[in-house]
Amino acid sequence: MKKIYSVLVENRSGVLFKVAGLFSRRCFNIDSLAVGETDDKNISRMTIVSSGDKQTMEQIEKQLNKKLDVIKVKTFDASSSISRELMLMKVKYTKTNRRDIMEICEIMNAEIVDMSKNMMLIQMCDLPERCELLIDMFAQISIVEVARTGTLALQKCKETE
Repeated sequence: MKKIYSVLVENRSGVLFKVAGLFSRRCFNIDSLAVGETDDKNISRMTIVSSGDKQTMEQIEKQLNKKLDVIKVKTFDASSSISRELMLMKVKYTKTNRRDIMEICEIMNAEIVDMSKNMMLIQMCDLPERCELLIDMFAQISIVEVARTGTLALQKCKETE
């Protein structure tokens, strides 16, 4: 079972360390972690994706709510949220596979953002599963490096909000 935790925290040093320590001490797994300021510079949003059984997921939420620096915790799953991940991938190319790379990028809605004589830097902003799929598609082509942000997610819009 996977859960997404959207955690609003006070934007000050040491908060990330405290939250990560909570997961570490209790041996909870973090599948993905992304942190950034919100529209208020005093508040940051941590988007944490974790997996485990139902009891573990409930325990994580309880422990997060106990932290003094935590303002609000929302939990949701993939069906009730919109999630995206940013990925940058550098690949080597040759004259023979250059066109294939460009076609895959077009099909997958990825963008070539930089290029040299034998390297391309590809950017993709999509679901984490689609980022994985792009990596799999380029596995036969020489991947040089990959950088991923981790999942960002917000709950879907409701008419009552």
